Amino acid sequence: MKKIYPTLLLSMSLVAGATAAEFKTTAKSAFLIDYDSGTEIVTKAADTLMPPSSMLKLMTLAVLFDRVKSGELSLDSKLPVGENADYQNPLWYPASKICLSAGQEITVRDAILGLIVLSGGDASVVVAEALAGNENKFTEQMTNKARAIGMPLSTFGNASGLPNPNNMMTSRELATLAYHLIADYPDLYPMFATKRFEFGDYKTDWCRDWGRTHTVNYNKLLFIMPGADGLKTGHTDSGGYGMVASAVSGGRRLIGVINGFHGKGHDALAGEMKKLLTHGFTTTATRVFYHPGDDVVEVPVWYGRQKTVTATVAKNFAITTNKEVGTKGVRVLARYDDPVAAPVRVGDKIGEIIAEQNGRVIARADLVAKNKVSKIQFLARAWKNIMVMIFGK
Repeated sequence: MKKIYPTLLLSMSLVAGATAAEFKTTAKSAFLIDYDSGTEIVTKAADTLMPPSSMLKLMTLAVLFDRVKSGELSLDSKLPVGENADYQNPLWYPASKICLSAGQEITVRDAILGLIVLSGGDASVVVAEALAGNENKFTEQMTNKARAIGMPLSTFGNASGLPNPNNMMTSRELATLAYHLIADYPDLYPMFATKRFEFGDYKTDWCRDWGRTHTVNYNKLLFIMPGADGLKTGHTDSGGYGMVASAVSGGRRLIGVINGFHGKGHDALAGEMKKLLTHGFTTTATRVFYHPGDDVVEVPVWYGRQKTVTATVAKNFAITTNKEVGTKGVRVLARYDDPVAAPVRVGDKIGEIIAEQNGRVIARADLVAKNKVSKIQFLARAWKNIMVMIFGK
C-alpha cells in the first residue's frame, strides 16, 4: 500500500523555473540553476545545440577525472606528448595551448591545470591519446560519459573544442556537466579556481618566451566576483564567447552558462556572467530541508529483522524561492510503499520526497535506505504469516 507521510508544513514563497524579474542578455543562450534544488532560474535557448568551443574541454576533464578517481592515474602520473600535440603543429599556432614539445612528458596535474587555466588544446590531445590511443577513439569515451550522466544530446568531434561540425552541446547539458564535476570530484574540483598556472617544463626558447605572457586564467570571473570558483570559458570567431561558471554566496551555489555572447573579450564575458549569477542570488533564495544522512521517515519493513528502515536522501533536498512573489501553504511529503519488502540495502530506493503547492509538485527526490535490514529466515516468515492471518499484524 502506498503511504503518504507529511514531514513539513510551511508558509513560504516559491518559484518553479521563474523569477520575479526577467534576466536579459544579448547572448544567444543563457541558463542558470540552483545547485541544491535544481530549480531553473534563467532559461534562454537552453536546449539549443550550439558549438561549445573550449567549454567542451570540461568533458575531456571529466573523462580524465574518472581515471584519477579510480586510481588508474595519479596527479603525478606522466603522460607522453606526441606529434599531434607539438607546439609546431600548425593547428596550435592560433589556438590556446600550454606549448608542448613532442617527446616530452607532462604530469596529469599539469595537464589538468593547463586545460583549466590556459585552455590548452594541446593538453587535451595528450589526454586523449594517453587514455584512448587517438582522439577519435577518445570522443567515443566522451560520448559514453555524457550519456551516463544525463546528457543525451551532446556530440563530440574532438577533445579540444576546436571548430568541428560534431562539436555540439546545449547550455542545459553544459550545466549538467558542471554539476557532475562539482558533485562527483570534490578533491579535484578546487583546481578550477586556479587563477594562474606557470608551466615549468618548456623544452624550447620559443615556448619559454611564450609562456612568460601566458599564465593567467581566461576565466576573469575568478578575479571580479567573490565566491566564483570555476569553471571554463570558450571562444571562436563565429560562435562568440561562452562560459560555464559557478559561484557560492551565503552558503548557496549557483551554476550558470552563457553561449553565443559577442561582447568585447573575456572581461566582457565575465561581466555578463557576473550579472547572471548576481541576478540569481539577489532575486531568489534556497532552503535545504534535508541533507544526506538526515532522518526523514521510518518506513515499515515486511519480513525484516528490524521492523522499520530509516529513509534519508541521497543528495540535498531543497526548494528555491522567489523573494518577490509569495505563495503560502507548501507541504513536504514522503511517499513510500507500506511496508517495503526485506532485504533492504543501504542506498536502495524506498520511496520519494516531494514538495507540493496547491496540488502541484514543485520538487521531488528519491528516498533511500539509510541502514541495512536483512530478511528473516523461513520459519520466522511462516510464523509472521500466521500472526497476520490470526491477528492482522
